[in-house]
Formats: sequence, structure tokens, C-alpha cells
Amino acid sequence: MAFLKYSLIRLALFVPLFVLFLFLGTGVFLAVIFAGLIAFAISYLFFQKQRDEATAAMRERFSGRAKPMRTAGEVDDAAAEDGLVEQNPDVSINTDKRPNA
Repeated sequence: MAFLKYSLIRLALFVPLFVLFLFLGTGVFLAVIFAGLIAFAISYLFFQKQRDEATAAMRERFSGRAKPMRTAGEVDDAAAEDGLVEQNPDVSINTDKRPNA
């Protein structure tokens, strides 16, 4: 969530600057460059706490220690499999093997 928050802050800085530079007639390419550089500088100078939180969140996510993210469909499938195994103890589910083609 911290990464999303920091990204939205930077986007909120970039968009008005981009529109301002377009309004000033710098052209699209230069407007992107100028707005990006200024948004970067402002976020670097004034949003260090949010940047550090976003970095910590990304480090945790990609460290290998984070819990895997599962979609609602995957959670429902796992619950259905667990219910099947509980209702029928003679049924085994082995997802490690590939089916024979």
C-alpha cells in the first residue's frame, strides 16, 4: 500500500506540471522531461518518509519471506479442495504430479 501511495503522490505532482508545461508551449516531449525531473526533485526532497516506506514494502515483498498473494478464485478453489478432502478421507489430491497426456 505504501508503494501505491508514493506512486500516487508522484503522479499527482507530475500531471499538473505536465499540463503547465504543455500550456507554456514547450511541446509534449520537453513537457514530459521537465515535469518528470521537477516531480522527481520535489518527491525526493519532501517525501522521504513515504519513499522509505515504499522501499521497505518492496523489499519485504521481494525478499522471499512474504506470504504469497492469492486471488479470490484461488482462495475459493483451495477451500473447495479442503472441503472435499474433509468430506471424503479416501480422496487424495496430489498437485505435484502432472496428468498423463
